[in-house]
Order: sequence, then C-alpha cells, then structure tokens
Amino acid sequence: MAPLRLTIEDGQFCDKHGRHVLLRGINVAADAKLPSDPNVPSHIADDFFDGDNVKFHARPFRKEDAHIHFSRLKRFGYNTIRYIFTWEAIEAAGPGKYDEEWIQHTVDVLRVAKEYGFHVFMDPHQDVWSRYCGGSGAPMWTIYACGLNPQSFAATEAAIVHNTYPEPEKFPKMIWSTNYYRLAAATIFTLFFAGRDFAPKCIIDGINIQDYLQGHFMRACAHLAKRIHEAGDIEDDVVFGWESLNEPNRGMIGHVDLGLIPKEQQLKKGTCPTLWQSLLTGSGRACEIDTWDIGGLGAYKVGRALIDPQGEKAWLPEDYNDTRYGWNRDPGWKLGECIWAQHGVWDPSQDVLLQKNYFERNPGTGQVLDYPAFTNTYFMEFYRYYRDTIRAVHTDAIMLCQPPTLEIPPTIKGTEDDDPKMVYAPHYYDGITLMTKKWNRTWNVDVFGVLRGRYLHPAFAIKIGESAIRNSFKEQLAAIKKEGQDYMGNHPCILTEFGIPYDMDDKHAYKTGDYSSQSAAMDANHFAVEGAGMEGYTLWVYASTNDHQRGDQWNGEDLSIFSVDDQTLPISNLPRTQAIASVGSLNTTTSSARTEVDDEVSVTPTNLKRNMTNPSISSEPPSPHPELTNTPGYRAAEAYIRPAPVIVNGKIVNYGFDLKNCRFTLNIDAQPGRPADLETIVFLPDYHFPKEQCTVAVSSGKWEISTDDEDRAWTQKIRWWHGDGQQSLEVTGLIRPQGVISGTAEEAGYLEQCQQSYGVDLKNCNVM
Repeated sequence: MAPLRLTIEDGQFCDKHGRHVLLRGINVAADAKLPSDPNVPSHIADDFFDGDNVKFHARPFRKEDAHIHFSRLKRFGYNTIRYIFTWEAIEAAGPGKYDEEWIQHTVDVLRVAKEYGFHVFMDPHQDVWSRYCGGSGAPMWTIYACGLNPQSFAATEAAIVHNTYPEPEKFPKMIWSTNYYRLAAATIFTLFFAGRDFAPKCIIDGINIQDYLQGHFMRACAHLAKRIHEAGDIEDDVVFGWESLNEPNRGMIGHVDLGLIPKEQQLKKGTCPTLWQSLLTGSGRACEIDTWDIGGLGAYKVGRALIDPQGEKAWLPEDYNDTRYGWNRDPGWKLGECIWAQHGVWDPSQDVLLQKNYFERNPGTGQVLDYPAFTNTYFMEFYRYYRDTIRAVHTDAIMLCQPPTLEIPPTIKGTEDDDPKMVYAPHYYDGITLMTKKWNRTWNVDVFGVLRGRYLHPAFAIKIGESAIRNSFKEQLAAIKKEGQDYMGNHPCILTEFGIPYDMDDKHAYKTGDYSSQSAAMDANHFAVEGAGMEGYTLWVYASTNDHQRGDQWNGEDLSIFSVDDQTLPISNLPRTQAIASVGSLNTTTSSARTEVDDEVSVTPTNLKRNMTNPSISSEPPSPHPELTNTPGYRAAEAYIRPAPVIVNGKIVNYGFDLKNCRFTLNIDAQPGRPADLETIVFLPDYHFPKEQCTVAVSSGKWEISTDDEDRAWTQKIRWWHGDGQQSLEVTGLIRPQGVISGTAEEAGYLEQCQQSYGVDLKNCNVM
C-alpha cells in the first residue's frame, strides 16, 4: 500500500518523507450554497419554495471552468481547498433521493483539483440550517419534517429571509445571522441535537426527529464519501479529510429563561425577540419587540417594532398532507400546533409561559446545559456518529472537529476521542469589521478575551492603534489554538474560516479603485494567523460569480477575493528564464513559456509596482469618474498573495510576512535524523519578490529561486537545503508597498473619548 500523501505526526501535518506541511488554503466556493438550476441568488424569490426540484450540478462551478479557477488559486499560492458542499445538494428531492449527477460532477471537479496538487477536505456547510431559514445547508423537506411551514416564516419572523424581506434591496447587512436566535433555526437545531430529550412526542417513521434528521444527514454524507471512495483515484490522494458540520448551533438547548435575551447573545440586530416572543409570533400572536443595531462598540437598542402575523402560524397546518415525502408522522405529534406547547412549555389557550427554564437542564440527568456541557454531550455524540460514519467508508480520513464557534472546545484530551487523526478546526472573524463593514485603524476589541472573562470591564478590552489591533488579533488566535491543545490534545489547528468584507465604506473601493482599507484589514488577519502558529488555514472565500452589485450573491455578503468586476492577478508575459540562485547553489532550472488560459493581461507584476500611484498596490489609481460602481482593481491582492512555507524539512518555529517592508522570515528547527538531502520549499510570489530584485539571507546551506508549473500553474518558489538545528531564512523584496499599514492621528483623541464614554483611563488602565 502506498504511503499516505498527508499524515499527522506530533501535532503537525507531514508529507511521506516526514517533512512539515503547512496547509495554506481557501474555501471553494461560496457559490455552492445556492442551486445552479434554477440559478437563484438569495435575493430572487422566483421558484424559491419549489425546493424539491433544485439542482446543484454546476456547483461550485462548471467542470469546464474548473481549470480556470484552480490554476488561478494555485498561482495565488494556495495548496489546500476547503470544499464546500451542502446536504441540500445531495438530497434535495426528498428523503433518500440522492442526486447522482451532482455527485459525479463533484468527483470530476475533485479530479481537476488533484491535477493541481491541492490537498482537499470536505465541508458539509450550513448557515442557520437552510436557505429556507435564511442561510444554506439542509434540504427544504427537513423543515417540513420538523412540522414547520417555511412559507410562513416571513409573516411570523420565524426567520428573516433575503428574498421574502419586504425590500430585498435594503436587506440589512449581516442580519441573516440573527436567525440562529429566531424560532425556525432555534427549534430545528434543538430537534437535531436533542430531540429525544426535549421533544419526545416528535416521532416520525417510528423514530424521534433527532434520529430521523441525523440519520439522513449521516447517510447522505456517507453516500458521497462512498462515491469518492469508489472513484479510486481521489480518496487520500486529494481528499484527505472531512470536517464536521459547519458552525453547529445549540438552538434552545441550555436556555436559562425563555423570557429573556441570554447574556451570551452578543449578536442583536433588527428585531430581537426573546424565544418566548418567538413562540408567540410563531403561533400567530402580535408582539411588540425591541429593535437593535450594531456599532463599533457592539449592539445597542434603537427602538421597538410590532410583529403582527395576523393569525398566520410558522407551523404546518393541521390538514398538511404528509404523504408528499412518504413519511409517517406519529398521531401524538399534532400538526397546526406549536410543538413546544405540546411539550408543556407554554399554554396557547392563555398565552402563558409555563416552563421558562424548560431547556436549561438535561431532562434525564438534571445536568445544567451551559455551552461547555452542550459541547461535551450533544455535540460530541453527533461528532462521534459523524466520525464513525465517514471512517466506515474513508478508513484513513483525517477528521476536522469543529465545535460551536468561539466556544470552549470539547474536553477530550487523554480520552478515546483524543484521536491521532483529528484536527481542531475553529473559526474567527474580526466581528467589528464584519458587522460594520468598515476597517477602523484606530481601535478594535479583544472579543475573545471578553468572552473568556479576561477583563474586569469590556472597556479594558479596547485596543488602540493599528499595531495593538494587529497584535490583539494574533493573541486571540494564539489563545484559540492553545485552548484546542489544552482541551482536545496535541492536534493540528486549522482556522477553517476567517476573512474580510470587500464592500467596506458603502463600496467606496468599487467607485474609486482604492482597496487600501481592504488591504490593511486582510493583512492584519493574515499577520495574526501567521503569528499564532496555526498549522494551516482556509480563507473565506472564493466565489466565482461575485460582482460589485451583489457581492457573493448570498445575503449581501461580499467576502470573495475574486470578482468578475475586478481584474485578476496579472501574470508576466515575459518568457520564463533560468532561475536566480545563490552563490554555490545547485544548478539553475529552466522552464518554457506558457500562457495561462484565464488571465489575458500583459502587465507584469514588476511593472505594476513601478507604475502604481495608489498607496494600495492592489488597486488602480482613483477613477476620474467616481460615480462608476465597476472600477476594476485587484481586490487587495498584495495582502492575501503572500509568501509562505509549503514544505519544511524540519519543524516550523515561526514565520511571517511584513507587507509594509516586503520582508519574509522563516525560522525552523531541523532536527537530526531528518532526510538531509530534501529541501525546504517556500512559495515566493513574484508579485512581491521579482527574482531579479530580491535579497536572500540564510543561516546555512544553499538555495535557489525557480519558477515551474509542476502543479499545472506557474508559481515561483525558493528551495533551501540547510543544516541541522535552528535555521533561519529571510527574503526581502526590492520594491516595498507604502501606505498600506499605518496608524492615524486620531488615536490620542480616541483615548479621551473612551474615558468619557466608559469612565475608564485607558492610558493608565484605571477606573475613574
């Protein structure tokens, strides 16, 4: 049996020679959240509720276009793909009805990814359960199985859905994420993870709704894994692993008081009902509800609004025909009524809340279900089920465990679940930038520190100045990684999502071509990931259909590094010549010229830098017509196209890219006993380091810079043969971008503002 292409040893990824592999990747592609037939971006209502007949046959993109996308991403320096797929893509037509054409398309696209040398792990993606709850993921029939009527979600605000919003063009940014706290998603996640305990009357086909939903999800994923296994040339060679369900949520589980907004609910935007109010509006009652918005310092109340469903219910009517999907609902589960009323949570005859703490404890054990308890019980039961399901097909699968976002990981260190082939896969976003869609160079907040109670007052978590902000991001990610080690054991940590919004400042960059804010934000995030010592990351996101008007085509998000309305990374039209090598290095290599199929441009990266007048080299000079909304730029390319170690003959101690000074550094520990004849390889983008114009310094050995297309896309790399022990590499580019990373003159004034607002002397760290 051939050795595995990727293994885990001592908490790091290794190739077949035992060299350290850094997984530098991206999510591909956001388009996979939406069907391709009909092609319906989230703002389009046409055929939306015909969910049994949707097809995903051209997702994440057409097979014919796969070479274009993968060659582009390979030139950007990525070696890893988090492959987005949805349960809906597999099983939209109904329970047990799998879409074999989509599965074959997936196999075909993965084969193209193999040609480009990518490492791929599969991501069963969801957001607030389903498109019909305002996100993505599960098929429509799962909502009917839960006794809910998605066509009534708009009237009852059981979910805020883009295409049913009164004015889709004015859909509030990021409001979709509040659906986790609304009736539909909160109910379904409760049923999915803990239906047996909290909804014992919900029996369908003779089993509890929890087992029904989880069983179908597992069998759908197993069916896809089986087809990938049967393909014969993909499993392990390209698909090395499977991630657990994206961003799992506990729903109502652990809720202390249904009549109150829980203190841990930081996200409040638009109408913000308590779960008790959601139960009432879901049953047709009118309620006056607080409304909120989010600013730089978090959520703040703005008023009240009346939600009046006028008697319409979020639950299926009593006369709903269950034969549509062929299941048999138990007579004890009454349609037309709230399932939580049926379980004694409230009395609809008097609209009285009877058990405000119904979900606080496990009904069987009495255990208080705070988030750590949920993670260690219900989530881990699900994860074990998923792990065993996948491994029954893909024996050597590396499993990426993703517990609830920003929550404490499961306590499994030293237990049977401390799996040597497991990865910790957290997510992290700069929430202030994401929610406000502005890059604030003056201040930010240590959100993770606040969540972990590390400050006497949230005001102490405010970081002043761009350097402090960048360091705070790094420290937060380092703390997230350490939590994984402390609670889960010595496993690699891959940050499988982080990213920035490109439509900052009311799409200012699209009017002017100036992407300097995006560049600063993107660089700060990468600086943090590199400095935190992650074993890998996958940036969110690549979307092949992104444009300036609709962004990623989903809920107003615009995080894609690629847009059809911007220029792609320019490539040199100069012939590929002999590599520049160090004195005493190996003989230089030669490569023949080749034209890429997707980027027909004649501007070289070197000329681009020399001629650029805008502070951000990712964009063109300001447009003479600022009213235009399609001014092409390069979407902060200099911040995400970065040098990085690819394969290290030793262990990475630290590495990083200083964008401001165009300097890359790598420190490694090359322990004796390693294969000394094998090199360390670093991706060195000629975007920053034209090989004729960069300086290399090494602690020992010999090196060479060469450009080749061994993975079907021209990439420049530095290969370094070095001695044992502590070794270092430094590469400096001759041309250095200016003005991308800088502080502002407002910092001192902001100190005074914070003191007035919070009664805190931030400069001297005293409460006033």
